[in-house]
Amino acid sequence: MLLNSKISGSGNHVLIVLHGFLGMLDNWKSFAKRMDQNKYQIHLVDQRNHGKSFHSNLFNYEILATDLKNYIDHYKIKKFSLIGHSMGGKTAMMFSSMYPQLIKKLIIVDILPIYYSNDYDKIIDSLKSLDLKKLVSRVNIDKALESEFKEPAFRAFLLKNLYRVNKDELAFKIDLDIISNNLNEVEKSLPTDLYFSGKTLFIKGQKSDYINKINSSLLKKVFPDHKIVEVQKAGHWVHAENLEGFVNETELFLES
Repeated sequence: MLLNSKISGSGNHVLIVLHGFLGMLDNWKSFAKRMDQNKYQIHLVDQRNHGKSFHSNLFNYEILATDLKNYIDHYKIKKFSLIGHSMGGKTAMMFSSMYPQLIKKLIIVDILPIYYSNDYDKIIDSLKSLDLKKLVSRVNIDKALESEFKEPAFRAFLLKNLYRVNKDELAFKIDLDIISNNLNEVEKSLPTDLYFSGKTLFIKGQKSDYINKINSSLLKKVFPDHKIVEVQKAGHWVHAENLEGFVNETELFLES
């Protein structure tokens, strides 16, 4: 099956963007608008079980990378640059190792190919506990999540997963049971033989500890032609928290 996407721009440089866990292509629309539409053709992609893409109980990084290969084969894309954030960054790293000849440049946003222990189960449990038959508005759902998640921006991010079935009913675009059953696949480290020799940029959020001096030492072996840059005034969601800084680093790398 083919991943859902939104394509913009008429440039010769194809740029594909993969969102993170519980995200979707909508999270990257502002980024796409800021990029030069005459220079780039930008593909914002929903990964399986996210956004408007298909649902499947099969869910791991090798499968997610294969989904992307099927996508570029469908659109007859010969070579492209790839951006991946968080979970999407792990998909991008896996893809670069499996199909290195297809990657022009690789950008990984605030993630490494290692195991991370997150509070994803808390997030999923909170979403599953919502009674959407009674909470018929986004305002009510936002209030119901407020006790668990204090940050309005994060609640807004979660609420993007809602869609209106009819005027009296909301539902989630994602299958929460599938996601819940595969949380270990999201957190796990990538294979030990992972390797990509091409030009790679790791973008770290200043306020995030996903990439630090200790855990980034492994990159020399896995991504020998890499560099790390830090975007100020941003945490894990770098592209959302400091779009200007993120776009500047992205363009500088892609055009160098």
